[in-house]
Amino acid sequence: MVSRRKALEYAERIVSRPAGRVPVVLRHGKGGVTLLHKGRALTRCYATATGVMAAEFMAIALGVALPPEGHSVHSVVSTGVLYRAISISSLDLRIPEVRPLLERLLGEAAEQRNHNAQGSL
Repeated sequence: MVSRRKALEYAERIVSRPAGRVPVVLRHGKGGVTLLHKGRALTRCYATATGVMAAEFMAIALGVALPPEGHSVHSVVSTGVLYRAISISSLDLRIPEVRPLLERLLGEAAEQRNHNAQGSL
């Protein structure tokens, strides 16, 4: 199991190169939720109350439902959406002042998903 720090280093390399279609997998395991790209972890939310809440918001940013434990969900997103989902996974949601930032990141991710969907029609 890769550390959260190592995962975020890999994530930084992925989002630093803009792309419209990045395949990702959101895997819900016993220890928490991991976001993967090409089988490598981009970020992880641990199985704590705060971690589960962050994972739920990360899934919303990706435009998918959080899968039940033991399952995964696949998606294809832009690096902009991916950046926002990863940022959400890193927020400490116990801090009340974080809520406006969370709302902004979720809104931006939704806008980008809608823009990308319209652009591919």
